Amino acid sequence: MAFADNLKQLPKISHLASLNLLDEEGGVVATIENKAGQAGSLAVYNHLAQLYGAINAEAAKKGLELYAEHTEDARANPGKHPNIDRLIGLIERGEVLRVKQVFAV
Repeated sequence: MAFADNLKQLPKISHLASLNLLDEEGGVVATIENKAGQAGSLAVYNHLAQLYGAINAEAAKKGLELYAEHTEDARANPGKHPNIDRLIGLIERGEVLRVKQVFAV
């Protein structure tokens, strides 16, 4: 399925302002906001965190499947899709990121 079709299957994110991605020490390594250009990634990362409890290699592989056609574009153009690049890097390095939801008020 295409990324747009995959997004329709994911839980809604209207209750979220953003997600903070935390390293092993609890430091924020990235923030994905609920705004144009990032909302799709917010939905993917939120779904992965709900399924796996954190973004580990297994979750990252599932995330790459969900990104569908954008995953190949990211592999061909490093830096163009930083949220996909992050998943690829997590798999390569065996890292784990914790996810902290920031709720919309």
